Amino acid sequence: MPRPATLPAVSSQAAGSRPASAATAPREADGTAAGRLGTLWRAPGVKVGALTVAAALVYCLDSLNLFRRFLASTFDLVIFDQGVRGYAHLSAPVSIARGVSDGQGAHFLLLADHWSPVLALLGPLYWIHDSPVTLLIAQGVLFALAIPPLWAYTRRRIGPGAAYLVCVAYALSLPVMEAVIFDFHEVAFVPVLTAVMVERFDAGKRWPGILAAAALLLVKEDMGLLVAGFGGYLLLARWRSEKWTGLAFVVGGVAATWATTHLLIPAFGGSAGFYWAYGQFGSTLGSALLNVLTHPLHALHVFVTPWVKARTMIGLLAMFGFLPLASPMVIAALPLLAERMLASGYPLWWQAKFQYDAFLVMILCCAAVDGAARLQRHWPQRWNGWLTYPFRRPAWLRRGGTPWPPATLWAAAVCAAALVYVPSSPFGPLLKPGFYGTNARMRAAAAAVAHVPAGVEVEASNNIGPRLSGRDTVLLLDGTPRWAPWVVGDTIGLDFPFCTPTQQAEELAYLRAHGYAQVFAADGYVVLHRPADARTAQALAHPLPGARLHTDICY
Repeated sequence: MPRPATLPAVSSQAAGSRPASAATAPREADGTAAGRLGTLWRAPGVKVGALTVAAALVYCLDSLNLFRRFLASTFDLVIFDQGVRGYAHLSAPVSIARGVSDGQGAHFLLLADHWSPVLALLGPLYWIHDSPVTLLIAQGVLFALAIPPLWAYTRRRIGPGAAYLVCVAYALSLPVMEAVIFDFHEVAFVPVLTAVMVERFDAGKRWPGILAAAALLLVKEDMGLLVAGFGGYLLLARWRSEKWTGLAFVVGGVAATWATTHLLIPAFGGSAGFYWAYGQFGSTLGSALLNVLTHPLHALHVFVTPWVKARTMIGLLAMFGFLPLASPMVIAALPLLAERMLASGYPLWWQAKFQYDAFLVMILCCAAVDGAARLQRHWPQRWNGWLTYPFRRPAWLRRGGTPWPPATLWAAAVCAAALVYVPSSPFGPLLKPGFYGTNARMRAAAAAVAHVPAGVEVEASNNIGPRLSGRDTVLLLDGTPRWAPWVVGDTIGLDFPFCTPTQQAEELAYLRAHGYAQVFAADGYVVLHRPADARTAQALAHPLPGARLHTDICY
């Protein structure tokens, strides 16, 4: 029989002689502190904010503890620290460490390496605390700030419950963790800007999405490829409503990447071909593109071999249950993937380590959400019996006879997988008490740092430089003497760019034989000193490229 339009009234006697209002009043109406907290916690904004703060705290805790344990590095944390300090002083973003080691000079601009003017936004933070630590905290906060727009997008597509689960899966994704544990990089801006771009377009708010895309172009020169890829998605999936915007994104993104690489970076002293790694296709961009178009099978072979490339791409898809493949949005990731996987000159780009996958994690996460929404929309109704009937499903799936949406089950699965992975992930050490202690080597490193006075030029091992950068002019101990007045080295540890501890020990022995006096030595760490002379000035004015910096002997 059809359900009646209205339910019969219930008398006060049937309700236990209580007023009708009392029977329906919320439990927290008594005004107690617990009641008020319960009401506050039910607000979605509070829960999303709590998740965002928790993620930021975990990121900062991990990166700051690595810094404390001398596990940060001159390449790249000191490079960014020196450049952002220049912005903070309303000056040019100069990195002397990068310039001298590359043989480019002591006045090398970060903009001559990568087009990342967005880093200027971090300069004012140095007015509060002038230290590399500031960048690590900023990075943790930026990665976490991607959670609110991701939650809004996911809630709209597949529901609020699934949105919390997806946000946890993003927060504990391997690309984010790898970026957090490896110093600081401009990629910290990419997830939040990508999430805003996707969410605003999905909400029908075109101009905020366009502004987020424009901001991406200020993060790095190849972010135009991500914008162009998203334009391709708009052309494919939203032809009727966004065809002109999609076309503008494709053309504008490609043009921006070309202009920043061939015009802006050279204008600041860099080289358009410094990162060219596609010699197997051609010596120029035009010849390489022609080769790819005329020999697509060869390009496809290069794209997936050696096996590390396929393994990296499978990992990117697997962390979201391969559902990015169910969405046309996945094409937005293809240009950046092609940039990495077709490059023969930089094998490190192929790996899931470091920060490279973090450029793609958010667009793939949003594509997976879109894929889950599409799957749910086409889910056969006859399959709902398995999700509803209590004798055909596990007890934890029972929900009062109502089918669990397939998208919610997917979100629960990827969230559970991320949580299970944590103990063996890069964040696993956070769960071990020993990660927060110190040992003899760390105490010796701290003592070596304490022997270097403030305000001096110092040539330091890769892991020592970050602890000196806030107060000294730091150069990398790279195998080519810079004749700095102070040198801090490590005779038993393995530090970039040396391939063995013996090589660094030999470098320190060479310096002792050429005028340096040893002022400290403990547990492998050595501090050397000599007065500055003409060789010191000459080494900065006309530096030789680091003898070991670009060698591939270690890899």
